[in-house]
Amino acid sequence: MSDSTSGSASLLPSYDAETIRRLDKAHVFHSWSAQAQIAPLPVTRAEGSFFWDGDGNRFLDFSSQLVNVNIGHQHPAVVAAIQEQAGRLATLAPGFGNDVRAEAARLIAEVAPGDLDKVFFTNGGAEANENAIRMARVHTGRHKVLSAYRSYHGATAGAIALTGDPRRWASEPGISGIVRYWGPYLYRSAFHASTEAEECERALAHLRDLVAVEGPQTIAAIILETVVGTNGILVPPEGYLAGVRALCDEFGIVMIADEVMAGFARCGEWFAVDRWGVVPDLITFAKGVNSGYVPLGGVVISERIAATFADRPFPGGLTYSGHPLACASAVASINVMREEKVVENARRLGDDVIGPALRALADKHPSVGEVRGLGVFWALELVRDRTTREPLVPFNASGADAAPMAAFAAACKAGGVWPFVHFNRTHVVPPCTTSDEDVLAGIAVLDAALDEADKHYTGA
Repeated sequence: MSDSTSGSASLLPSYDAETIRRLDKAHVFHSWSAQAQIAPLPVTRAEGSFFWDGDGNRFLDFSSQLVNVNIGHQHPAVVAAIQEQAGRLATLAPGFGNDVRAEAARLIAEVAPGDLDKVFFTNGGAEANENAIRMARVHTGRHKVLSAYRSYHGATAGAIALTGDPRRWASEPGISGIVRYWGPYLYRSAFHASTEAEECERALAHLRDLVAVEGPQTIAAIILETVVGTNGILVPPEGYLAGVRALCDEFGIVMIADEVMAGFARCGEWFAVDRWGVVPDLITFAKGVNSGYVPLGGVVISERIAATFADRPFPGGLTYSGHPLACASAVASINVMREEKVVENARRLGDDVIGPALRALADKHPSVGEVRGLGVFWALELVRDRTTREPLVPFNASGADAAPMAAFAAACKAGGVWPFVHFNRTHVVPPCTTSDEDVLAGIAVLDAALDEADKHYTGA
């Protein structure tokens, strides 16, 4: 007997929630999970800033799935573009020319800063970072890559080695040549700084010292998330990115800006580097370029690095590089962002709605240690004591140790908001097209859920 409940005209299944749960449990192997300990929520539809589970419950998507649905779910123009392209040409090897591939590259180059004018397409952000470090190594003839401890760059072999957070541990030893550094994070400063200016100065001095002792002639690249994403929504202090740029210029090091999460409106700019007027040598992107409707990522390449491969073959490639369906979705998405002023709206939401509302939560709830962010990219750092800044849950906590954050997340879901939580933080990252009213309604749910965090507060 078929599990499908769909009509005969459909070529696709339409299962009820229980059937989805049963088949998922039997056959789907999920990422980052102990398989016997999870019960994935069956989701049957989504629209705008909301999605619905198989039982009809609606959730405001305060996670944008994995901080990628920047233009919201099921935007009709992007869906139509994918459908049209599927009817015209569903797939094509990367060695051919194609109209939507060329147009997607042109549009991305058009919004990129400086002379970053060529695009190498990948299937996602991890592959983008893999190929960026490959470009940097070939371009410089050097091997080492400096990467921050508080970072996530993907889960493929090279990208997970670049990653600083605990998800890399199980993959070690990884590829050779990765050297760690501490980026700026005033709230938990590794440099004992007391002001943003001190944090910037000392973080740059630390990076310069590291370059010196590692040997600048051995360093191919410094990679950083322009605004650190999953590991805290860490907005760099004024002058930090310019300082990294100057250091790279001084020693002939390639500067790679990982904008997989921060790019395409998330920070209220096309690329987050635009906020500080800094032009890296390579920018990696994915997620928001097409809101994840079809897997797509890539590297935007400066003229200088592109010239390295004018008469020398680039030693990398992917079967689905520049996939027509993905490129069609990117073309439509970028045009939607322009027509609907999504970048401008994201900036306004951050300045006028999200920032003020979250700061009001901090005034009300003692467990909110810090509010930080920009655009539609914000974090609440939750603590047990504001004076000592003891985190609400320990670093990399699991099981009973993570119970306070689990209770907070459960309260959010009970209130119809799907949160993004990581360690002792909740991130406020809805689609960049979310209405003011829906953002404020979501923050009201966070307000109620923070009562759970406040129960564990031990400070004065």
